[in-house]
Amino acid sequence: MAREFQRGHKAKISDLTAGTDLYVGVQISGPGLTFDISCFGLDADERLSDDRYFIFFNQPKSPEDSIQLLGAQSGDTESFRVTLDQIPSQIHKLSFTATIDGAGQMSQIAPGYLRIVAGGEEVARYSFDGSEFSTERAVMVGDLYLKDVWRFAAVGQGFDGGLDALLKNFGGEVAEEEPEAAPQQPAVPAQSQAPAFAPPPQAAAPAPSFGAPPAPAPAAAPVARTTPPAPAAPTSPQTFTPPGQTFTPPGAPPAGQFAPPGAPAGQFTPPGAVAGQFAPPGAPGAFPGQAQPFGGGTQLAPVPPEANVRVVLTKYAEAPVGDRWTEQNTNLVRATLTKDAPILAKQGSMVAYQGDIDFAHKGSGLLGKLTGALTGQGMSLMRCTGNGEVFLADEASRVFVIRLQGEQIYTSAQGVLAFDESLETEVRRIEGAGLPGGGFFSMLFSGTGAVVVKTRGVPVVLPVGAATYVDGNAVIAWSAGAQAVTTTSLRLRRSGYARQTTEAVNLQFRGAPGNFVVVQPFEV
Repeated sequence: MAREFQRGHKAKISDLTAGTDLYVGVQISGPGLTFDISCFGLDADERLSDDRYFIFFNQPKSPEDSIQLLGAQSGDTESFRVTLDQIPSQIHKLSFTATIDGAGQMSQIAPGYLRIVAGGEEVARYSFDGSEFSTERAVMVGDLYLKDVWRFAAVGQGFDGGLDALLKNFGGEVAEEEPEAAPQQPAVPAQSQAPAFAPPPQAAAPAPSFGAPPAPAPAAAPVARTTPPAPAAPTSPQTFTPPGQTFTPPGAPPAGQFAPPGAPAGQFTPPGAVAGQFAPPGAPGAFPGQAQPFGGGTQLAPVPPEANVRVVLTKYAEAPVGDRWTEQNTNLVRATLTKDAPILAKQGSMVAYQGDIDFAHKGSGLLGKLTGALTGQGMSLMRCTGNGEVFLADEASRVFVIRLQGEQIYTSAQGVLAFDESLETEVRRIEGAGLPGGGFFSMLFSGTGAVVVKTRGVPVVLPVGAATYVDGNAVIAWSAGAQAVTTTSLRLRRSGYARQTTEAVNLQFRGAPGNFVVVQPFEV
């Protein structure tokens, strides 16, 4: 039985099938519309650095035949054969796209789908329809991408431009049309019958179970409309910053030039500045009577017409899922939920979710409430259950996912954002004299699962030595093998704690080599 995907859902291919010889079928139709369905083979920077891996009507296969265009068959508008273990190492993503050939928009399409078939059996299906789009003329339907192992992502992201704009978005180039070029049929390999790895042919092309009409085969298109793109340096402003590379936070100027809402396309001139000159952020502009802005400014390149809002914001798209917990960026974490594996998260930390998710207050019982009141380690938690994805954050704090494999770790309750409910939790008292506010208690997590901790600023991980002292309010987590005891430091009485008149109380950590303590650059 095929696994149903919703937009934004991801999965490892190995969880869907053990095979690597895949059939990818796309079904899309609409009244009076014809479509070009293509596959972009992208590198690690999500750029089409090798135009031989742009698979479309005029280039039906890659050099080593790892990606092949098969044409319309088995009820699909277009289909591909993908042999994962033959794809060269420089290709990290296959993006399957559909664009309207001519006039029209994606809101007019009937229900469609992308499906993956292995060994003649459908293993995955992502369904979509026109209600998910508006004026877009293209859609990035789904991706096969490499992150340690090959994975599938249901994307469903609309794109205002057509095939040319989509090609430029991936760093390719569109050759000028040749007026006298004679039209010819797409060079699609002849298929007398569906290949062995493909789904069995459907008798009389019945309608799919969700009620979509049979999709017509794509109309033949002139070869001269586009030619395979030449490799281009990744300088387009519409690039997506993949995980592990520099992330531009919201509010910072995006790569390239960007005209603010309401400004005409072309050159953008700040209020009061001389046309063609631009004052850098933070520099004073040209006030009345001032000849020119600070620094002389620089000439801005014209904004390309396809640099619309959707394209510019592509760099903030969801990061490919790694496993159950994915760090979307430095301040946001995403949990992929299934009904049998709920999570617990700090109340109020949910900023968005996708799918069928239920949120409920997690009661701790009378003993837990008393413990929290006495120790200062009580937490207000919510239980998240269902199928889908939950995005969690807390006041733009930095987030880190700590994965435990039958291990243990101590944390401060103030530093916990979320964790798997399968983990065992216990409140422990640190030996020694107590810290102010009950801070001499900690939380111990043990088992197999993940704990998401948050810090104010970039933390530092210190190896535990013979004399490692940490402010009790700045400690976030430490290894279970490290022993923590409270201590007073008269040397910090006035120099380190200028606003306090009492003795400063720290935590001293002891332990064998290999133990650590995590400290944030902020006092709670």
